[in-house]
Amino acid sequence: MAFADTLIGWYEEHQRELPWRGETDPYKIWVSEIILQQTRVQQGWDYYLRFIDNFPNVKALAEAEEERVLRVWQGLGYYSRARNMHAAAQEIMTQHGGKFPQDYHNILALKGIGPYTAAAIASIAFHLPYPAVDGNVIRIISRIFGVCDDVSQPAVVKRITEICETQIDRKRPGVFNQAAMDFGAMHCTPKSPKCDECPFATTCYALKNQLTEILPVKKKKVEQRHRYFHYTVYISDNKTIIEKRTANDIWRNMYQFPLIEKDSETSSEQSEYVIREVLSHQIIHADFQVKSVKKLPKTSDNQMVVSFSTLANYPMPKIMTEFLKFMEQQ
Repeated sequence: MAFADTLIGWYEEHQRELPWRGETDPYKIWVSEIILQQTRVQQGWDYYLRFIDNFPNVKALAEAEEERVLRVWQGLGYYSRARNMHAAAQEIMTQHGGKFPQDYHNILALKGIGPYTAAAIASIAFHLPYPAVDGNVIRIISRIFGVCDDVSQPAVVKRITEICETQIDRKRPGVFNQAAMDFGAMHCTPKSPKCDECPFATTCYALKNQLTEILPVKKKKVEQRHRYFHYTVYISDNKTIIEKRTANDIWRNMYQFPLIEKDSETSSEQSEYVIREVLSHQIIHADFQVKSVKKLPKTSDNQMVVSFSTLANYPMPKIMTEFLKFMEQQ
């Protein structure tokens, strides 16, 4: 039995129930795929429903204010995903007459969409035979077909993509891609894959050669950079100061309390709250000092005075919302 038939046969019996499963609207497929890029399915489920409820179509997303888009996205992290989606929706409105492009290369040209997402949309929504190659697919192809080179190298990913191009079910490319995603996520997992009950047990290169724990080969992760954020929370008559992050850095266009970033960690007995957030390439060490003052300091150009009761209206990174939860409990 061909690889695609075996894979789809497994999928028909074991596929996950997801709110976007069976969806053919390219916009909704796009939203689901972008959310799942850096988010676990269980966490992304509610965010997907919330996002679609707020922005049910391309037009609604394109016409929304960026701050509102970031506010709905708040808590998912990797906010460039939301900003790119917003920009891409505006591209679709201005360059494609408000209609989601149906050609793979036009989809790929949209801001924030890479080969994997473009292939997922093209195959599921428009039945175009482009393989969607993500980490799950790289893993199962490396193991089953015996790709033993470093999968962090573009040439190796290209070879895996070419294998998928020869194996994809050209009549059911969307089903094939979803089957591969689910098989990698549920069965051929990074650790403790279910080899004893695998439909590819007799043909899997990794299983036959006892390389399941070795493949796929990956180079060591990039060392994460440590950053030290020191926030001052001014309080005067239930008002405070917040500032907008405008630099080309993490959390751009989101709001925070006045910040001083230092090169090293400095302890302070006045810190009310200390939190650490681990991002892909950096670790943020943040502490908050609360200062009750008779009069708020003069604000700079990117700062504003707001009431504490209105803070929820501003998109903020996770460490801000965690601090506010702490404050509510005091």
